[in-house]
Amino acid sequence: MPRVIVWAAHLALPLAGLWLLLSRPGTDVIWQHHEAHFWLVLIVAAINVVVGVAMSIAAKRRADGRLFLVSLVFLAAAGFLFAHALATPGVLIGHPNAGFDQSMAVGLIVGSVLAVLSSLPLKAGITGWQLALRVALGILLFVWIVWSLSDLPPLSRQDQIRDVEGPLVWVSWVAVALYVGAAVRFFLLYRRNPGAVLISVVTAFALLAEAMVTVTLADKWRLSWWEWHLILTAAFLFVAYSAYVQYRREGTASGLFDGIAMAATNRRIREQYAAALEELVAALQESEQGAAPERLAARMAERFGLTEKQAEVLDRAAAALVAERELSERLGALVAVGEQARVGAGEQEFLENAVAAVRGSFGEVKVNLIADGKIEDQPDALPLTVKNIKAGAVAIPTTTRDELRQTLAHQLSIGLENARLYGELSTLFRQYMSPDVAAALLADPDQAALGGRLVDVTALFADLRGFTTFSEAVEPGDIVEMLNRYHGVAVPCILDNGGTIVQFVGDALLALFNAPARQEDHEARAVRAALQMQEAVRGIAEGHPDWPRFRVGANTGPALVGNIGSELLRGFNAMGDAVNVAARLQTVAEPGQVVIGGVTFDAIAERVAATPLGELEVKGRRQTVRAYVVETLA
Repeated sequence: MPRVIVWAAHLALPLAGLWLLLSRPGTDVIWQHHEAHFWLVLIVAAINVVVGVAMSIAAKRRADGRLFLVSLVFLAAAGFLFAHALATPGVLIGHPNAGFDQSMAVGLIVGSVLAVLSSLPLKAGITGWQLALRVALGILLFVWIVWSLSDLPPLSRQDQIRDVEGPLVWVSWVAVALYVGAAVRFFLLYRRNPGAVLISVVTAFALLAEAMVTVTLADKWRLSWWEWHLILTAAFLFVAYSAYVQYRREGTASGLFDGIAMAATNRRIREQYAAALEELVAALQESEQGAAPERLAARMAERFGLTEKQAEVLDRAAAALVAERELSERLGALVAVGEQARVGAGEQEFLENAVAAVRGSFGEVKVNLIADGKIEDQPDALPLTVKNIKAGAVAIPTTTRDELRQTLAHQLSIGLENARLYGELSTLFRQYMSPDVAAALLADPDQAALGGRLVDVTALFADLRGFTTFSEAVEPGDIVEMLNRYHGVAVPCILDNGGTIVQFVGDALLALFNAPARQEDHEARAVRAALQMQEAVRGIAEGHPDWPRFRVGANTGPALVGNIGSELLRGFNAMGDAVNVAARLQTVAEPGQVVIGGVTFDAIAERVAATPLGELEVKGRRQTVRAYVVETLA
């Protein structure tokens, strides 16, 4: 804010000087020196032509409409200022004329229209008018100069006290308003995207507005009249100096006026620079020689018209970006290794997936594990540990930063330890309970707490009809062989359908569906598992006609599901009427049959073929149970 105040105060000084001269006529003395006027105006016009032409070239190169219109503002002012200099009486021509008086006023008026147009939101198509507008401005200037130098009417008049008189006064005030509006709009643009050349254009437009005021109010050859020459000089020199400073800083004129350009132009320029940077980064990543970056940067600079300094910046940016991308890729690879180190992955599977995940960013990573107490010797290899004991080694290319190599080795050690611990769990823990229960406990150990919740389940009971009689007639070893054979084919049927085996009790087993994992079609899953189990057992029983056969009952309803027991010993189980009914239904079934309750049947009625048994009275229950013998399930 203080800078804005100082800047505004400097702009107010010319108007304060004009007011002082006009309010005190005695100070506004006449100084009429034609040669000094001629050379001053001619030099200022030449400076302005240089600024305008530089902007015009930049506008053509960038195909930017705003920059083109701003360049026309300066070219128009320079052209009419040049006409004003040529028409100076007593230098090139011996007669005063209205062309000398009105040249600068006309030039400022034309410039005000172009200035306000340049400040408006522009369409890209305006660049197609560049040639036409340049030609029109050139013809206008040529006609004006020839006319004013030829002393032809109406420019041959010699009676004007001021440069602006008559109706032209009102046009001049409109021009002042246009310059102010353009300056305000460009200042708002500057607030969003500050730049030295941009603020210099804002200042120039404000000074052109002040020059227009001075041209309108000052009498010829007085100090106030000379003031507008000085104001124009300051406006043009301010832009020229800002451009020069930026040129010294960047070493090129290609981007001097980009701050004035339209948003679409700057966006296109950023895309070009981004494309150059992307190509350079890609080339650097593919390059095999360390000396290549400088040549690559130079080639990119030549292709995109960058200066030597910009090429140096591009080179440094590319190198930094390459390093950042390599770091990001390696960090991403470490994350991928962590994702591979999940419970459930085997040791070999984990190592293969982990090495594949890091190969693209870390290079050729090799893992060797200790076997029979021996390990292949690898130079610069880092140890892999399991429970703080060396279990192997990993060779990581030394081009990787040490901390990243250490982190990768640590991640691989964690994953290897997880895989081996999981193998132990799979051998011990999972053989004593359902995989779903084991997985649920691994994910959330709090589920092992005593207690439960009410869940709709389908309970499946199965036992062997005639097991007691069979047991009396054979040796215990034969009983164990039979049970293991039967359970060996029955258990996969239940697990493959998503069931959870809660317990084995002698010849019987209890399985649940929809607990602990939720299953929308748990009724169909239970019935399908029962039918598959009977089919699998039938194949075994055909070779052993003296062995008893399974009978199965299934029923659906609410049950209290959870961990039951004590703090010292507990088990996952389900209790409730639905479970009890399932147990009673299996006593109704004949060997090889599957009997289901009415609720289970209703849930799969459209898919099951079953024979109704009617309303059955079951032991321990007052109400009857609607039951069906299942034949097939679609």
